[in-house]
Amino acid sequence: MDRRWFLSCLGVALARPRGAAAETAAPPSVGLLCSESPDLWKARIEAFRAGLAEAGYTEGRNVRFSYRWAYGMNDRLAGMAEDLVREGVSVIVVLGNTTSARAAQRATAQIPIVVRAAVDPVSIGLVASASRPGGNLTGWTTLGSQIAPKQLELLREIVSPGATIGILVNPTNPLLADRQARDIPEAARALGFAPMTVTASADADVAPAFARLAAAGAKGLIIGADTFFNSRNELIAARARDAGLAAVSAYRDFALAGGLLSYGGSVVEASRGVGAYVGRILGGERPGDLPIQQIKKLDLVVNLRTAQHLGVKIPLPVLARADEILE
Repeated sequence: MDRRWFLSCLGVALARPRGAAAETAAPPSVGLLCSESPDLWKARIEAFRAGLAEAGYTEGRNVRFSYRWAYGMNDRLAGMAEDLVREGVSVIVVLGNTTSARAAQRATAQIPIVVRAAVDPVSIGLVASASRPGGNLTGWTTLGSQIAPKQLELLREIVSPGATIGILVNPTNPLLADRQARDIPEAARALGFAPMTVTASADADVAPAFARLAAAGAKGLIIGADTFFNSRNELIAARARDAGLAAVSAYRDFALAGGLLSYGGSVVEASRGVGAYVGRILGGERPGDLPIQQIKKLDLVVNLRTAQHLGVKIPLPVLARADEILE
């Protein structure tokens, strides 16, 4: 062997910076487990990216994203969560749908999970404590499921006493649906309403559900806090108007789409908060040390155009409480 050639190669090897391997290493990856489709989740994905960017992480520069889209089919979520675990993502993100959160939690006890949930994560067993979750899961809640009694009180200002009130739930999201089908009718009866629960978990289920409500003479509707419904605001708002229903959702987008009322917290704000939490975890913090955050403000939006279409009068006290009135 040529001794000069060997020494020159050795010199090159020794001169190579120890950080060279790090320079070519892949950036941390964020796996997004999404129960819906990209077009339906555009706003919350953009808000998540913004929150992550504020923490110093930008896709294509120092973090990469790996998406799994279920397109409304909850039975696909468990396999998708397992796929993200096999891929070895750094963090799993759930921006809605408690079935997704449960699927991620069952798939891994090591990879950090950050969720945006419509329900208190403690109440459904996702974490042991809101102030100190422990384990590998934390996140934000908009409390959409817990505010149904307040939504019913709004309907009591608009709908006649003793009226039939529909409750729309998604049976393929049982962590929420089972609670909603139990708790909301109980609250409705306490206010003098006659509750009627209907279900939908696919687009084809929506028309039959509203046909049942119309046949029963229902006058109002509580739309269960669920990602499937929140991703189809225009469809559900149109069906509610056609059926003559004074409908309430937890999400502002429902009122903007033509629904009568919305009362709840901002999914966009919570999604931004999830992004900030993911940034902190990528920076070295442990999810179990990050408390569950709760949306501080619940907004009431009233659509007066829809009220006119339905022929219902919104009382002045309700209008006075509204954060936004659509005329």
